[in-house]
Amino acid sequence: MKRRSHYRALLALQSVPDMGLRRIKQLLHKTGTNDAADLFSLKMHDFMKIDGFGEHVARNIVTFNSWKEVDGVLEKTEKAGADLVAIDDEEYPRMLRQIYDPPILLWVKGEKSALNTDGVAIIGTRRPGNYGMQQTAVWAKRLAEAWITVNSGLAYGVDALAHKTTLQSGGKTVAVLGSGIDVIYPAKNSKLAHQMIENGGAVITEYPPGTPPDAVNFPARNRIVSGMSHGVLVVESGIKGGSMITARYALDQNREVFVVPHYLDYARGEGCNYLIKTGQGKLVQKIEDILEEVSITTNTIQNQKNLQTARKWESLELKSELKTICKLLTEGVLHIDQISEKLESPTFKLLPLLLDLEMQGAIRQKAGKYFELV
Repeated sequence: MKRRSHYRALLALQSVPDMGLRRIKQLLHKTGTNDAADLFSLKMHDFMKIDGFGEHVARNIVTFNSWKEVDGVLEKTEKAGADLVAIDDEEYPRMLRQIYDPPILLWVKGEKSALNTDGVAIIGTRRPGNYGMQQTAVWAKRLAEAWITVNSGLAYGVDALAHKTTLQSGGKTVAVLGSGIDVIYPAKNSKLAHQMIENGGAVITEYPPGTPPDAVNFPARNRIVSGMSHGVLVVESGIKGGSMITARYALDQNREVFVVPHYLDYARGEGCNYLIKTGQGKLVQKIEDILEEVSITTNTIQNQKNLQTARKWESLELKSELKTICKLLTEGVLHIDQISEKLESPTFKLLPLLLDLEMQGAIRQKAGKYFELV
């Protein structure tokens, strides 16, 4: 296992009484170590020099002696066919690293590169009605066709349908568990989890192998679902429940919250309407309502397909310099700085040309000075 000593030490730190995720992150940052194993060679006075580490916590680290249990976790990880990804690894989800309390370690089965693709979470009740089921399938398909990874929690209802529809639409999807990597919950979704892994997605968790799906684990799980995503789409939710908790996490993490509206007298949709009413979520009707907020700019196969079917600029009589810009944008959505670099032209010269193309309806400007063909 890559960086075994580092992972072993991080597991040990998580077992040290009174450490906690934030304190471990602080310790790694302030010591600047690339191998957490080095921390266990430090003395009491070394820890006492670090802000936030008093005598009590320092002694807990220095006297730690539960390595047999730590090695047992590593053995179970390998037996489960999972990999460990640490917060300082390149494969760790970049967006998740930005939140207030990111996991120090993740257990991963599947394609680790899927953790750093552009993703949006689809969340909702475990018991959706017909409308909720329909909207879940519609939005999962739309996101998959836009080559956006769909993140969710593998639970019954909205979660499972979002994962399943994404796979059926040829997309990638990532599930975050509230249990150990070897404890798929609900067990009924084990086959679905396998299909996700087989199709370039992943199943991840912050809980060690063998951890049961206790109720207390799921609120913490939800912060990962939102934290690794550009935004969350609440399809169907009552006023209380896990989806509302995830929406609050998303807002705290400065993520976008998108909401499918519901009939006013529909109890299972009260949470959705409440988010819209209070301005905490954006009502969505089409995929552009999501894309324009998160400014996802990955050049994907789907971008190419869209451009092949609708290239308005080709029907216009454009000057050569304008055609050059349009030909460049056939690569996909580009920021003005990217256009400037590729064409070796300063932005102040490009701006009037781009405006001209916008006026002719050949291109459109998205949030953050990104441009795409119409």
